[in-house]
Amino acid sequence: MATDSWALAVDEQEAAAQSIGDLKITEREEKPQPEENGTAKTEENGDKAEDDEKEDKAAQSLLNKLIRSNLVNTTNQVEVLQRDPNSPLYSVKSFEELRLKPQLLQGVYAMGFNRPSKIQENALPMMLAEPPQNLIAQSQSGTGKTAAFVLAMLSHVDPAHSWPQCLCVSPTYELALQTGKVIEQMGKFYPEVTLAYAIRGNKLERGMKIQDQIVIGTPGTVLDWCSKLKFIDPRKIKVFVLDEADVMIATQGHQDQSIRIQRMLPKDCQMLLFSATFEDSVWKFAQRIVPDPNIIKLKREEETLDTIKQYYVLCNSKEEKFIALCNIYGAITIAQAMIFCHVSPHCP
Repeated sequence: MATDSWALAVDEQEAAAQSIGDLKITEREEKPQPEENGTAKTEENGDKAEDDEKEDKAAQSLLNKLIRSNLVNTTNQVEVLQRDPNSPLYSVKSFEELRLKPQLLQGVYAMGFNRPSKIQENALPMMLAEPPQNLIAQSQSGTGKTAAFVLAMLSHVDPAHSWPQCLCVSPTYELALQTGKVIEQMGKFYPEVTLAYAIRGNKLERGMKIQDQIVIGTPGTVLDWCSKLKFIDPRKIKVFVLDEADVMIATQGHQDQSIRIQRMLPKDCQMLLFSATFEDSVWKFAQRIVPDPNIIKLKREEETLDTIKQYYVLCNSKEEKFIALCNIYGAITIAQAMIFCHVSPHCP
């Protein structure tokens, strides 16, 4: 999770943005125009091999979660497409309107959420409805998406039953741990509900049955727990969440594994799918996973978060890239940072 220093540094970063954009690189002699590979960017270019691109998507998604672990108010506008256009459209402006269990409301406020974000305003009434409604939602990191589906899972759980009732699938080990931490934080005052991780390295004895009400994991391990090892009875699952669908389909095998998991679930299981983008491949995958859904999409002009600053510095050489990075870190006050690169031949 991000440290508080990230939040404290936001104002300083924005104040320094202009000075960063004006950074100049001093050279002993004039050099030709930058080559295509001579650009130092704060984001991954994504023009390498397919495997690198897959890793970049997952790494970028995790980075966004880490640096924006607390909800930041955004002005993003959403478009809501209901499965039944004749039914009334509900939205909420406060968490009290959702009539949450006191333990969950206490957990929400303890995490620093004061009021619902734009996507939470529209998504939570659908996810908490009775009977359950399926949902396909486009949402980027930092908009409160994870907190929304975590709140839905915790709300639908019956703590009197000691078996898995909610199943959340994430594309990577790291993202599964990150989502699990949100579940643990929001459920801090709801100790009757427990969590299990279906991830690599979590070895269980054959024949045992999971007694935790919520299970989060990666597609391969979750599929094994549901089918081959039978740690989970998929017929008892009430809520199925598929997070980061665009990252999921970029990883070989994950798409088929997710579909196989979905086919084992009961017909009345609530299906929730989230993706940062809605390319054709993602949309086709979502339609196979989620039947008869409500749909929440970001308006096209809102697909870039206005609270995340992006910029680049043109460089002529690797030496200039190093100087540019030094200048950037001299202008921005931060406690921690990650530098993403395509390849480093000097690393062991």
